[in-house]
Amino acid sequence: MPASKIILDVVYNHTAEGNHLGPTLSFRGIDNTSYYWLQPDQPRYYDDFTGCGNALNLSHPRVLQMVMDSLRFWVEICHIDGFRFDLASTLGRGRNGFDRGAAFFAAIRQDPVLAAVKLIAEPWDIGPGGYQVGKFPPGWSEWNDHFRRTLRRYWAGEGNIIGELGRRMTGSADLFDHDRRSPRASINHVTVHDGFTLADLVSYHRKHNLANGEHNRDGSDDNHGTNCGVEGATDKPDILRLRRQLRRNLLASLMLAQGVPLLLAGDEVGNGQRGNNNAYCQDNAVGWVDWSALGHDDEDMTPFVAQLAELRRRFPQLRARRWVQGRLADGSFDVLWLTPRATEMAEQDWHFPEGRFLSYVLGPLKQGAPPLYLVFNAAIETIEFTLPVLPEYSRWTILLETVPTLGAGGEFRSGSKLEAPPRSILAFSGAT
Repeated sequence: MPASKIILDVVYNHTAEGNHLGPTLSFRGIDNTSYYWLQPDQPRYYDDFTGCGNALNLSHPRVLQMVMDSLRFWVEICHIDGFRFDLASTLGRGRNGFDRGAAFFAAIRQDPVLAAVKLIAEPWDIGPGGYQVGKFPPGWSEWNDHFRRTLRRYWAGEGNIIGELGRRMTGSADLFDHDRRSPRASINHVTVHDGFTLADLVSYHRKHNLANGEHNRDGSDDNHGTNCGVEGATDKPDILRLRRQLRRNLLASLMLAQGVPLLLAGDEVGNGQRGNNNAYCQDNAVGWVDWSALGHDDEDMTPFVAQLAELRRRFPQLRARRWVQGRLADGSFDVLWLTPRATEMAEQDWHFPEGRFLSYVLGPLKQGAPPLYLVFNAAIETIEFTLPVLPEYSRWTILLETVPTLGAGGEFRSGSKLEAPPRSILAFSGAT
């Protein structure tokens, strides 16, 4: 087994001194005009790209030196393996806005200690031009909120986005396929520490942040959640069953996608925050992770996540380092997009009105892994589909089904007609 790695979440974009009314704790009292971005015409006030009152100016050599010294300390003394940079767009700002050739990026690229560690950006801030997903330099990975938004919309029942779903499940080449970047540039996530937890995502249609003291104005309104028929807690068995089903679908989508999966702690055991999607200020049961469901069959999905992790280990197609291209000139393929009839998709198939079904085969690689056939059905009805017919593979073995129907380990001949249950994912392995 590969050794575990430690990624440290670091915040170099602002300090605790806040805006011009905040306390003088450190850098403001040392050299306010050097350490922070100030408004050119009113230097008493800060250019606040972070929402925290101030923004550090890494274009200044002494500020950049401080950050680089800090990063080297974490690597050389504490043996940290990489970093996730909070609001990383701020770190790449210059006088003309975000610059992927900024001094901070250049300094890391040439540093013998830092050039080899893992670098992950939260690729946005709240300033002008702050949204920079896909724009970071080679060597960086980025949180991919396109993945989050698409998977949430799809499993909430939105139709006619299967093309978007296909792009997100294969590494988001439209965002990251440039400058020698690979699918690993995409850090896929459905939930993170900001926003709904997975359990709340399928239990609430809207945020419930009154307890934060800001009249429910804080936190994102762009959640794409679904309450499955009842807002919040319920004891209705059908609704609880559907919520668990959608949780399994979202977890499976995350782990079956090319790119790097990011799983929020507690999602595997149904941790919730009572619909609060900005619970950083709640130092109580709302904001704490509740692990009490561990070992309870209904809510504990830890074994399911372990099953998904094993699938990622078995099938290198899911950990691809190269972008899929589809059907190649010699007739082989790395991905084969299929209609429910197992025919190759044409342009019109991608724009099927209200389409909520997508299936594709990730081709065998030189390492010897068999083809992997994935079926995603977000429709509320059963959809019949045909197992692909591929040279050298006469059978398909069921590996995963988020709605148990066919039976794990069952084998079916190529060309067989099967049914995908409503709101379900199935995964098959090709067999000779």
